[in-house]
Amino acid sequence: MSLAQQQLEQSLAERFTLVRDASTDLSAGLTPEDCNLQAMPETSPLKWHLAHTTWFFETFVLAEFVPGYQSVNPLYAVLFNSYYNGVGEQFPRPERSVLSRPSLDEVLSYRRQIDAEVIGLLGQLSHAETEQVEARIELGLHHEAQHQELMLTDIKYCLFQNPLLPAYREHESSAKSEAATLELIECAGGQLQIGHSGTDFCFDNELPRHTEFVAPFRMANRLVTNGEFLEFVEDGGYRNPEHWLSDGWHEVTVNNWRQPLYWGHVDGQWLEYTLNGLQPLDLHAPVSHVSYFEAQAYASWAGLRLPTEAEWESVAQGVGIPAAANLVDSDRLHPATAAAGSFSQLYGDCWEWTQSAYLPYPGYEPLPGAVGEYNGKFMSGQMVLRGGSCLSQAFHIRSSYRNFFYARDRWQCSGIRLAANQ
Repeated sequence: MSLAQQQLEQSLAERFTLVRDASTDLSAGLTPEDCNLQAMPETSPLKWHLAHTTWFFETFVLAEFVPGYQSVNPLYAVLFNSYYNGVGEQFPRPERSVLSRPSLDEVLSYRRQIDAEVIGLLGQLSHAETEQVEARIELGLHHEAQHQELMLTDIKYCLFQNPLLPAYREHESSAKSEAATLELIECAGGQLQIGHSGTDFCFDNELPRHTEFVAPFRMANRLVTNGEFLEFVEDGGYRNPEHWLSDGWHEVTVNNWRQPLYWGHVDGQWLEYTLNGLQPLDLHAPVSHVSYFEAQAYASWAGLRLPTEAEWESVAQGVGIPAAANLVDSDRLHPATAAAGSFSQLYGDCWEWTQSAYLPYPGYEPLPGAVGEYNGKFMSGQMVLRGGSCLSQAFHIRSSYRNFFYARDRWQCSGIRLAANQ
């Protein structure tokens, strides 16, 4: 049974335990040294993720709703605060790997202590407190799901720096199959409602639901494959500035980009580093770990474009998450070949770059207090991605979900869906 299915049948306390245990499980089989790796400032050690998500519940649940609460260690508020200026000082992000203490065992003990206190709080709430506390815990669980995905993308990037190219886990690759033929499907557009609807959880950046005009367009039935992107590479895509945005070409030249992040060419064979180790490049699987700049350049080279987030959502909101969607529940941890269908891979496999800048919706209001820093203050200089990836939790993904990263970022499991005007 998937995590999403289990959550439908369980209390908040049971779901809390399920999600928290899933984070701890991600560190199983890794050494303490593995859990302290930080290969670039954008990544964080797994140990830090485990501590930070715990600090979130301690700070925004226990400290706010338990009278006279005493912190486990007041300095944790500095060490494990990510970017909440309203809470206080933060330890410098690029230096998280120097935190050899607390040890991994101490962090895991910290998690157990805070988990027990949160479960205890849920068991003794007065009626007046229940709604606020449960809403904050729900936010914390979705925050943790984001960090679970980051734990996997971060450890993948860190292990990739090692010449031994160690696998995160030893796992047999799935049988390869041929991708469905790429087709552009006509979409009517019109005056469409965009943004979250209903009473279930969403982040504040998915609100308010509002009307947008979307001109008629066409959108691809699946993601771009490795084989299709390889044609771009072999056609000199990384050597010719013609299709690149100026900032994108700067990244290509300064960082010597010649192919997607985890590709390599050895003895005449294309290979790809995965969480399961180094594998032959599957030409029919979606290309992944490409930046917005690479996605945009490929789309231009192909004579097409990326969809807007409104276009993407107008298609996805009528399509539920398939039971077979390749999310982290599938335990594949790598994008899978597209099945035949009108719009496959909308959910899972790869986050899909859109051509939309990450900006507030009309009438947007951030959450009050320090948790209002969660999304709103990042609405500058980033691009929106949609749909989730093979590393996303199923309970966490929906059609209105707005992920966002800088256009240069490649370490996330991001891919390409093409679109065109009619």
